[in-house]
Order: sequence, then structure tokens, then C-alpha cells
Amino acid sequence: MSITKQFIQTMLTIMASGLRMLAMSKRTTMKKLLFISVLAAAVSSLTSCGNYGRGQLTGVQGREEWYMDDPYGMLFIPMGSYNMGPSDQDVPYAVTSKAKTVSVQAFYMDETEITNNEYRQFVYWVRDSIAHLLIGEDHLLEEGEYGERINWDEYIEYDDEEYMEVLEEMYLPEHERFYRRREIDTRKLNFEYFWIDLKAAARKENREQGMKDRSVFIKRDIINVYPDTLAWIHDFTYSFNEPMTNMYFWHPAFDDYPVVGVTWKQARAFCIWRTQLLNSWLAHNDETFVQDFRLPSESEWEYASRGGLDLSPYPWGGPYIRNSRGCFLANYKPLRGNYVADGGFHSVKVYRYAPNDYGLYCMAGNVAEWTKNAYDESAFSFTHDLNPDYFYEAKDSDPPSLKRKVIRGGSWKDIGYYLQTGTRTYEYQDTAKCYVGFRTVMTFLGRDKADF
Repeated sequence: MSITKQFIQTMLTIMASGLRMLAMSKRTTMKKLLFISVLAAAVSSLTSCGNYGRGQLTGVQGREEWYMDDPYGMLFIPMGSYNMGPSDQDVPYAVTSKAKTVSVQAFYMDETEITNNEYRQFVYWVRDSIAHLLIGEDHLLEEGEYGERINWDEYIEYDDEEYMEVLEEMYLPEHERFYRRREIDTRKLNFEYFWIDLKAAARKENREQGMKDRSVFIKRDIINVYPDTLAWIHDFTYSFNEPMTNMYFWHPAFDDYPVVGVTWKQARAFCIWRTQLLNSWLAHNDETFVQDFRLPSESEWEYASRGGLDLSPYPWGGPYIRNSRGCFLANYKPLRGNYVADGGFHSVKVYRYAPNDYGLYCMAGNVAEWTKNAYDESAFSFTHDLNPDYFYEAKDSDPPSLKRKVIRGGSWKDIGYYLQTGTRTYEYQDTAKCYVGFRTVMTFLGRDKADF
């Protein structure tokens, strides 16, 4: 019978307490002391079996007890199997998907679409990191395990005269300023990020571990992180959307609205930044890393959207987009030329409509959402039925057809067909639209919460 670490610690505590009591007692006898010595030796032998457990297969001892904490703002989606694909007739006869039974492992998903204020944290982090490096003083930088790093405990006051001259290059030049306002030049908010191409590493010619320089699988990119606020204008012809361009991303009135004008690459960069933000904090507190944040696969998105209701055309069930009182259940274009009958207009706050049975808000309507997958009309025919996934890392030189990424859920400007859980369409990865946002997921560490 194995003796747990907790039991050993308990025994040592009892023994120490006994020794203290005996030491204070005048009636302590040699026999009692001998008994305590034998007990101490026995417990000590249990704790000093060495690295090899007296020749027995015991596993590596001293490992931490670990439990998965729910990431802030995310909900647990249990593993399951469902019928992926259209739950109703293929109205436009697009033939881009077919019903297919698939299985998806457990994961976490953001309760809502990423909001303007959440994405702004990313933008400000990039801004502040550039400022820290420009100033470069000893108290703003500190020596870390991997070399010099930013000391985030030091706050930069941008209007401080001590720093203003050094930080001037972060601002718009004089001739580009509107009414001489000193504003950050958003074109300079560039984020350098890295990821590992595990699919390339797993190819047959690269499969032997250590036979190839691992650095070839570490990919690097630099991207501007500021949303394309002009999307509100260039997405529509002869339409007055300048007020949204002026205010939507930065004004507090829109803090809880979904961020839009973000390309697929910007959304991926956000996921990588969020991963490093959390794992850096965990490392600083000597805690174990967690899985990466990422964009959901197409199969994960649809599974979560259904909320456990298999064969239902909408996240709330079906087959109607109104409830029994005639109220619309999502933010979309309900009538020809009428955007307001559903209670919306353009995008609305991310908690505006009721969640599905998993507790996820706006899995239909409000804004369409990026997934990680490349778009191919026949993808359902060749992807696996276990965590289906079709991914292609498009190059700048690739034709546009290879730069298509799947979006799901429909948006405030779409008709009801695009709100269906099984409807799939696409946008190009280097485009930013005022009706496309995103939310992130994280694969659950383990099989299921029931295992803990």
C-alpha cells in the first residue's frame, strides 16, 4: 500500500508534537523516548526512498497537485459528439457543408465576443511596451531569467516633462495633427510575436526529434494592432457611418460593444499576447503554465454555438428567430431594409441578447466571428471526425483563394440564414470588416472536469 505525501506530513507533525510534550514532562522514560526514535526512523525511511522508490515503479515524486482554474470571462464547454453541418435545407444550394458526426474535446470559450475595452488592453500594452523601451532607464527595465525585460510595476506618465521629448516619436508629426492635438501615431503600434508550427514539425521528414534545428519551426511576424476604424466607411457605399468611425473603438460609450475592424492575423496576435500575459504572470508566481489561448476551430465554434442542442438550426433551438411573444432573439437584419425591428441597428452590447444553454452570448448575430480554419468548400469531406481541423498558413504571395478564413454566426447586417449554427462563409485574412469580430478558446487540460 502506498503512503501519500499528505499522510507522511501528518505523521511528522504528530511526532514533533509528541516530542515537545515529552520534553516538558518529568515522567519521560527511556522506553518512551526509544519508541519515538523508532517512529521517527520509520517515517524518515518513507520520505527518503530516493529517486527510484526502492526499485519500485512509483513515478516521479514531489509533483505539485494541480487543478484547472476557469480562465476569467470564459465558460467550460464539455466534450461531446454532434452532427456538424446544416440542420435545415441548404437555401442557396451552396453545397459548402454536409451533415457529419464529429467529436470535440472539452475546452473553454469566451462568454462574449471580445469587446472594445478588452482589445484596448492589448493596444495599450503594445503602446506602453514601446514607451518603456524608448525610455530604457534602469528602473523601467529589469534583468529577468531570459535577459532584460520590461518592469511593468513602473508606470509611465505620458505627460511627464521628463519623458515627453523621448516619447515624441510615438506621436503624430506636427504637420499631421488635427487642431494641434498631440495623439499617438497608431501606425507605430506594431507587435512582434512568435508561434510554433507543430504541423511542420510533425511531417515525416522532420519527425525524428533532435535531427533538425528546432528554430526553423518557430515562426515570427510583426503586425500593427490598431483596428481599422475606417471599416465603417469603406464597407458600405453611399452610407453615412462617419460617426462610428469617429467614436466606436475609443469612446467609453462603446466599451462593452464587440471589437470590429480586426483582421484574422490581428485576432491571432491577440490570442498569442493573451497567452503570454497569463503565462508570464503564472511564471512570476512559480505556477504551472496553461494551454494557449487561440481562435476556435470551425467544429468547436459550431459545437459551442449549438449549446448542447443537436440538430437545432439556431443557438436557442429552433426553428424560429422570434420567441413566443414575437421578440427577435438576435441582432441581425430582420426585414428588407429594416435594421431596427430586432432592437439593434449596428452592433450592440455583447450581453444584449439571452445566452444559449452553455451560457454563451451572441453566438448568432451582433458580429460574425473569425475561426482559425482556412475556408474550403469541400473541407467537410476530407477533415477527420475527431476534432476536425483544416488549417493553412497563407503566404503573401498566395492567391486570394488561399487567404480565405472561415467566419461563423452572422452579423448585424446579415439576413437570418447566416445566423444558423451550420451556415459557414468566409472573409479574407488580411481584410478588416465592421461586422466581423472574434472570441477566443482554450483547450481544457485533462479529459473532463469530472476527473478532478
